[in-house]
Amino acid sequence: MLITVCVIAYNEEDTLEKLLEQIGSQDYDHSNMEIVLVNSNSTDKTNIIMCKFASHNGDSGYGFYKVQVLQNEKKTLPCGWNVALKSYSGEAILKIDAHATIPEDFVRKNVETLEQGEDIAGGFRPNMIDESTPWKETLLLAEGSMFGSSIAPYRRNQEKTYVKSMFHAVYRRKVFDKIGVFNENLERTEDNEIHFRMREAGYKLCFNPEIISYQHIRSNAKKMIKQKYANGYWIGLTSGICPKCLSLYHFVPFAFVLAIIITTVLSVILAMAQFSSASLSWLAIILYGITDFMWTIYWMLAVVMAMVAVIGANKKQRHITNIALPFLFFVLHVSYGIGTLIGVIKMPKWRKGIKNGTN
Repeated sequence: MLITVCVIAYNEEDTLEKLLEQIGSQDYDHSNMEIVLVNSNSTDKTNIIMCKFASHNGDSGYGFYKVQVLQNEKKTLPCGWNVALKSYSGEAILKIDAHATIPEDFVRKNVETLEQGEDIAGGFRPNMIDESTPWKETLLLAEGSMFGSSIAPYRRNQEKTYVKSMFHAVYRRKVFDKIGVFNENLERTEDNEIHFRMREAGYKLCFNPEIISYQHIRSNAKKMIKQKYANGYWIGLTSGICPKCLSLYHFVPFAFVLAIIITTVLSVILAMAQFSSASLSWLAIILYGITDFMWTIYWMLAVVMAMVAVIGANKKQRHITNIALPFLFFVLHVSYGIGTLIGVIKMPKWRKGIKNGTN
């Protein structure tokens, strides 16, 4: 099977070269591999790295069927995928994130799954860090925890099954021929939306735990918080145009932030008014009780899940910095929830802009 391996990158000079080396080391027949690299208007050496890789594909080089370096003038990820979809030659296309690390059997395992009769396939995607320091190991524990990230099956499933969405995935050509290309209005939730359309068209997304790839987490807490905010923000926007492509767990941080805001505002109002009314006084007591219960449950759960993460960690990951885990969980949840709240608030205007063609 001729398989196209596609990487979209924007300013990824720090990770791209290593990923391309791993693509060059795949144990799948290189003559049946096309490589499509899409540069999204990078301002660093990303395009140079891509072109250098392509130039090494001669008879004495990698020996790939073809290597293409394409340009994505619109810069965003879905636009980059659409550039690739217009130009690839393979019977199927395999998406790999520029922040990924892949083993040498990654392409072969994906192709083998397709050859077993599947149309769409993907696998396990644990997180990793670029270097081992106590603080980065703690960030990895936070991101890898079900409490800190999500319950998405591609993060921790251990058996072959069918799922709603995947991260790195391979698709037969006929899938895109039938359902169309990526929605270019979505910058962070394009996978959720297109996987929903694929399921609606009757395709199944096969999760095979024998397929494994790794995703680099953000290198510091500030970048991780920014990422969570942006993820939540796009969940809020996407809820206005494709709510069915999202799951309930996407809105848990949003509900948490709303609960914080509502209980805090009501507590202040009742605290100001309770002295003038006995009934309001009792209402204030009940509200304070509910608020205290909510916070107690949350922090107990955060501490317990932090302990579970540390107990399940390896020796290298256990460090005094682990005591920050409950607070990291809180900050990540609030960042995501605030992002969703802002997205929901801006969604009507954003949706109108899409309708009018002004976005």
